[in-house]
Amino acid sequence: MSTRTKTEVSHYHVQKRRRAQFIEDWRKNHLTVVRGTDVALHQTARGLRTGVFTGADGDRPTRSMDALVHEIDPGVTSTLHRHSWDAMVFCVAGNGWFEIDGERIDWGPGDSLHLPAWSWHRSGNDGTTTARYLTFSSQPMLETMGMAVIEDAGNTPVAELPPRPPYSPGIDGDDPYARRLRRLARDQQARRSGRLHTSWDDLELVNTPRGTRTTFLLDRAIGYQASGITMAMFEIAPGRGQSMHRHPGEAWLYVVEGKGHSYLGAEPEGGENHPWQKGDIIVVDHYLWHQHINDDPENTAKVVRIHMFDSLLETMRALCDPLVLFEEPPDHIRDAQAGDPTTVDWPELHRPTWP
Repeated sequence: MSTRTKTEVSHYHVQKRRRAQFIEDWRKNHLTVVRGTDVALHQTARGLRTGVFTGADGDRPTRSMDALVHEIDPGVTSTLHRHSWDAMVFCVAGNGWFEIDGERIDWGPGDSLHLPAWSWHRSGNDGTTTARYLTFSSQPMLETMGMAVIEDAGNTPVAELPPRPPYSPGIDGDDPYARRLRRLARDQQARRSGRLHTSWDDLELVNTPRGTRTTFLLDRAIGYQASGITMAMFEIAPGRGQSMHRHPGEAWLYVVEGKGHSYLGAEPEGGENHPWQKGDIIVVDHYLWHQHINDDPENTAKVVRIHMFDSLLETMRALCDPLVLFEEPPDHIRDAQAGDPTTVDWPELHRPTWP
C-alpha cells in the first residue's frame, strides 16, 4: 500500500490554510455576552429541560469548557449517566438533589457541586417548584483530544451499574514504569476522594485588593479534585468595579444578581463596553483586558466566575514561557480603579433568587 501523500501542495500551505480557517470559523462563533433570555430550553430524554449558553450542542462552539442550564420539574428524577469529563454545578432556583455514585446530596439556591469524571449521577426534585441549575464541564477539551465518552444507563438500578474504570495500584521499584504506576495511582486515589458539595450557608466572602469581596465555590484550595476547572464568586460594591486585568483561556462569568457592564479590549483603553444583567454569561476570551463594573448605585452585583485554570492555563504557561500570561496594571492604577473594599458597607449574604 502506498503511503505517499497526494495533497498536491506542500505541508506548509496545508497547515497555513487550516490554521487560518480555524481562526476564521472561531471568530464567527465568538460572543462576548450570552443573554440568559436568548437560551432556549428543550425537553430531553433524561427528563430535564436543557439549554446551551456556550458549547457545540448549542451552535456556540468552545475549546475547553461548555456551559449549560437545566430545569427539572417537581416529582421528576432524571436518568442516570456518566462521562469521561467532569462538571461543576451551580444551583440557581428551587430545591433538588444529586445522586453521585449512589450518594445523595440535597441542594438549594446558591449551592455548588462537583460531578467527577466517570461518576454515575442523576438529579431529582422532590419539591413543589421547578428547580434550575447550571453545569460547566471540560467536555470540549476532552473532545479535542478524542477522549470524550458518554454512557447513558437510563433507569438501571445503581447497584447494577459498573464502578468507575479500574486502575492498578503502585508497585515497588525505581524504574520509570514503577514510578508512573505509583504517581497515577496516587492521583486517582486523590481524585476519587475529593469534595463534592459547597453549601451557600457556609460561604464567607473576603475583601481583595481588586476592589471586590470573593470566595471559592469549587477549587482544589478547598478540597476539590477536578480536571482544572475552578469556580469562584465575587461581589462588586454599588457603583464600583473590579480592577482591570487580562489572561488567556476561556473565563466565563455568570451574573447571579445585579446589572452592569464589562470593558473588553486589546488595550487598557479604546475597547468596548458590554452590558449585562442577572442570568447572563459574560465571555472573556482572546487575552483581552477586561474590567467588570456594577452600574447599580444602591445594590451589589454577584458574579460566579468559571475558569479552566489548573490544567489548561498551567500548560499554556509552560509552553509560552517567558510570555506573561496574567497581567494587571501597576498597583497604584489597580487601587485607583478598584477602590478600597474595606470602606464598603457590604450587605448580609442571602441565597439567590430566580428570576
